[in-house]
Amino acid sequence: MSQSKTDPDFVASSEPHKQFSRKAIRATQVLNEAYDYERPSSFSRGMRLDIKGLTILLISGTASIDENGRTIHQGDFRAQTLRTYQNITALLEAEGASWRDIVRTTCYLRDIDRDYAAFNDIRTEFFKQQGLEPLPASTGIQAILCRPDLLIEMEAMAIFESDHKSTIGGL
Repeated sequence: MSQSKTDPDFVASSEPHKQFSRKAIRATQVLNEAYDYERPSSFSRGMRLDIKGLTILLISGTASIDENGRTIHQGDFRAQTLRTYQNITALLEAEGASWRDIVRTTCYLRDIDRDYAAFNDIRTEFFKQQGLEPLPASTGIQAILCRPDLLIEMEAMAIFESDHKSTIGGL
């Protein structure tokens, strides 16, 4: 029977858990770091985790932001979506990955009723260009985004075997 930490006889293990390798993902040629903003935002653009022969890339919410932290393509849903894909692509490439390694996306649309059909058309064409089969798991959500001029934001998760890309990022 396990003991609760509130149990007076509970003794925490003196052995620390094993750490795994992790590092921030950057692609400053297309996307600045959020903590460099005039009003900093405390997150990494993505995290690389290396765990027992697998690499997991967790790409944070990414939007149509340029290398100077400015929103670009204001009011143009298609252009914002394509820039978002470009930014995610650069983050993946920074770690030797591609869209073929993507297993899941979460897509946040400011106005899902207005923009979902266009989003689905753009996504379908982009995924065809990437040669994705099978397609990644995906969720679409209507959301109030962090800037009023953003129409779309996406998160992504990629997984691949570490050993076939193990020279990336000095790991």
